[in-house]
Amino acid sequence: MAGLVKTRGRHLAGVMLFILATLVASLSLASAQDIRFFRLGTGPSNGTSHPIGEMIAGAVSNPPGGRECERGGSCGVPGMIAIAQSTAGSVGNVEAIGKNSLDGAIVQADVAFWAYYGAGIYTPGGAIRDLRAVANLYRDSIHLVARADAGVASVADLKGKRVAMGEPGSGTLVDAQLIIKAFGLKEADMRPAYIKTDQAIDQMIEGKLDALFLVGLAPSPEIAELAERLPIAVVPIAGTELDELRKTTPFFVETAIPGGLYKGADKPTPTIGISALLVVSSRISEDTVYGIARALWHRSTRAALDSGHPLGKRIQLESALQGVPIPLHPGAEKYYREVKIMQ
Repeated sequence: MAGLVKTRGRHLAGVMLFILATLVASLSLASAQDIRFFRLGTGPSNGTSHPIGEMIAGAVSNPPGGRECERGGSCGVPGMIAIAQSTAGSVGNVEAIGKNSLDGAIVQADVAFWAYYGAGIYTPGGAIRDLRAVANLYRDSIHLVARADAGVASVADLKGKRVAMGEPGSGTLVDAQLIIKAFGLKEADMRPAYIKTDQAIDQMIEGKLDALFLVGLAPSPEIAELAERLPIAVVPIAGTELDELRKTTPFFVETAIPGGLYKGADKPTPTIGISALLVVSSRISEDTVYGIARALWHRSTRAALDSGHPLGKRIQLESALQGVPIPLHPGAEKYYREVKIMQ
């Protein structure tokens, strides 16, 4: 009898373990089915936009099974995991959104404008009409930096020089092309290099380049490092030559790189700046983008932005709609109307 009881007990325990395992597997499957992935394009891994993209991806993610926002958990979109992907830059990002290989991205306002309206570097037939804005994040400055001994005091002085224009697919390359054209130069007038910023920095130090263009936050870590290793000149991008450019490119704004940010550059340097936007595909649902906007501007995200990166403090709700040259996604518009930022 005792042996029979023991056998039945083992059988019952086995049945219970089977039921428990089946239940866990079912729950795991349900959770897996509930997960949505959001692919967010950023920029080069050593650039400004990638760490910002990583913080945004963390803020808008909210995997199944976590604590509720009100209880100290994630305040992102329920069931969504956002992944920040390092990319070549803005041009590649908008094209990837058009091809549905990215769901969202950080993109320069000029590239977003041309892509949406089929202007500038895009012909009308190449317009990417799926592009929608979520927010203006921050403003980049266009840097033109030369070796101090290169004899480059203006954009016009780049004639005959070895110049890093930015890598293919980057917003830096597009802006550099516009700027030299405004000053009457063609790429054939120079010895251009189409390479990544870190490669350009190395070649500047090695004496293989005279100057480089870079679009990014001032101060730029890359330029600061270069200035510590090599005497540099921060070259002004200013003058009447830009008047015509500004008429056709309303997203460019006059600004200045403050003095003292880079070794050897003690005075402010006039230049032009561009907003960096968070954009998404129009294929993303209104509810999802509403949740992204809500999470982006949630107080818990504010704390992460303020402490996570020097640039984070510049990302403010009050300026979310400034310098946005393309239509908002309906989900973002719904959020901004709700919080009275948009009438």
